[in-house]
Amino acid sequence: MKPEFYPSIYKRKSFHTFKNVEKEKMSHQELEAIYSIYSTFESLFDIQTKIRIVSGNQIEKSRDGQYCILFYSEIKENYLQNIGYLGQQMDFYLTSHNIGTLWYGIGKPDIEQIDSLHFVIMMIFSKIKDSVHFRKDMFKSKRKPLNEIWKGKQIEGVSGIIRYACSACNLQPWFVHRKEDRLYVYRIFDCNRRGIMPKNKVIFYNKIDIGIFLCFLNLCLVHEKIPYEMEFQSDTEEQEKNLYAIYKIKTSS
Repeated sequence: MKPEFYPSIYKRKSFHTFKNVEKEKMSHQELEAIYSIYSTFESLFDIQTKIRIVSGNQIEKSRDGQYCILFYSEIKENYLQNIGYLGQQMDFYLTSHNIGTLWYGIGKPDIEQIDSLHFVIMMIFSKIKDSVHFRKDMFKSKRKPLNEIWKGKQIEGVSGIIRYACSACNLQPWFVHRKEDRLYVYRIFDCNRRGIMPKNKVIFYNKIDIGIFLCFLNLCLVHEKIPYEMEFQSDTEEQEKNLYAIYKIKTSS
């Protein structure tokens, strides 16, 4: 995990439209840099992935974004969580370069499959001329209270920050239970809370969201210099609470 991404936690926001935002043209070198940086990102699993960058004009209802990143992956266990984890690193990278983003779950790709890899999700982005359009105060964002997503002794610089991870329809489908030097991370499934998502897509996006959440969690742990080891559990159930990851951490308190 790249520690230099940490400031992007506070700066990033979801640009639900780029219509009234003054944009700057992106150079060929800037677009190539996106491909290059993606190859350096940390993945959760050994799963083959690839990205394509296309013009926003090639995507229906692209919210006036200049470009879209299309994420492709092998279809195997944990591929959704893995894409969420990789994609959130991309979000942090782009934000750090004044490039606004939007995870776009309803976007339709122009090509469904490349090199035997299947389309998973896309991210719309535009280079923003004035950084004033980015988030000014993360703590004003609408999120669940900490006691709804965390149980046990809090970790300074971690517990209160990971609340602000982004998620589809802002469902925040995660819960962390700390027991001494262990963090038990659960994926929460509630079929009655799905926003505008089709019922059959809730688990699909929840799993991507857990990957996004783990990216926030790991980045905060790295920033706080807290060593950790992760052990993953099989996430194939549709229970209300699905244990997904167990962290072994080493803190001074």
